Amino acid sequence: MKILVINAGSSSLKFQLYRMHDESVLAKGKVERIGMETAILTYEPENGPELREVSEILDHTTAIRKVLASIVDPDTGVLKSVNEIDAVGHRVVHGGESFKGTVIVNEEVKREIKQLFDLAPLHNPAHLLGITAVEANIPEVSQTVTFDTAFHQTMPPLSYLYPIPMVLYKRHKIRRYGFHGTSHDYVSKHAAAFLGKPLEQLKMITCHIGNGASCTAVLGGKSLDTSMGMTPLEGLMMGTRSGDIDPAIVPFAMSKEELTLNEVNSMLNKHSGLMAISGTSSDMREIQQAMQDGDSKAELAFQMYEYRLRKYIGAYAAAMNGLDVLVFTAGVGENSAILRKAVCDNLTFMGIELDDELNAQRSGSERLISSPASRVAVLVIPTNEELVIAREAHALLNQPN
Repeated sequence: MKILVINAGSSSLKFQLYRMHDESVLAKGKVERIGMETAILTYEPENGPELREVSEILDHTTAIRKVLASIVDPDTGVLKSVNEIDAVGHRVVHGGESFKGTVIVNEEVKREIKQLFDLAPLHNPAHLLGITAVEANIPEVSQTVTFDTAFHQTMPPLSYLYPIPMVLYKRHKIRRYGFHGTSHDYVSKHAAAFLGKPLEQLKMITCHIGNGASCTAVLGGKSLDTSMGMTPLEGLMMGTRSGDIDPAIVPFAMSKEELTLNEVNSMLNKHSGLMAISGTSSDMREIQQAMQDGDSKAELAFQMYEYRLRKYIGAYAAAMNGLDVLVFTAGVGENSAILRKAVCDNLTFMGIELDDELNAQRSGSERLISSPASRVAVLVIPTNEELVIAREAHALLNQPN
């Protein structure tokens, strides 16, 4: 069975084509600058060089057509026909309370995704464009959707409700939903397997630390609490997002600076976080280089970032009344030994003891980085959200009727 995984953004689209019997990637790539005459298609076939093409791609339907043409190209393609694609799996950011797992796309599912536009205005419309673009190009193929929020649907009301008038939840579904669920699910399962311990017996904190970042308290394999909220803005300090702030800052800043709702929303999502404090970059690699060069603002940005991450880890250990496993994943979590060391060196009271040599090693594979004396196992687990989507689609479409 071959499954194409699509992650559609408003002006971009990423894809991976899986051969499911061995879960290998036949081809992968992305389309950038959709809607422009100078759009870029990047295509990398299995055992072949990366190819780039610049052309006019004005919509997602054309983008999907270009992707499919690359996959079946006589010279560089990996399939003879698009009919060899058995299913297309999509990532959708927000499933609200409607979706607790992966589902097969039908008209009702599409209507529900559209109804959730208000909760994810930057993401869900683009995801729906990806679904309809596949329908336009290969209408007979089965499609599935996997939701970032689904893993967190196990949170109890004490975790997901906000202490605001209940009418806002009842009328408008204002509550904590959480995101990066596919990643938290994947790394928690792989951490348990790596340690050879039953997932349902573990108290685990998974830290998905990239440009967007979130922590999840995983109790017995289920999400108990997570740092992102109704939107991905809440929680940790991120690349360009503020994370937690006093909500009174919003009306105060709007009044003092005469900001509109759109302007303050842009400020908190696109001009805050590491970018705001460092004044130069939202990229942790550049922040760390600037620190080495003696940049005091970069040093402060890093310290704030680490401090807020550490506070969440401490809070979630308290929420679970203990901690067995701490996992780092995603771009920063997997690659920044400096951040991992700073966090763990300040959590020794919890019994965490890092092995500095193991932590410093660069590796693309899952590994233990804590010392034998550590009471908490500290792991680096590379995430693979696309593979989860492919696995979910494969399992769903192969269920007995």
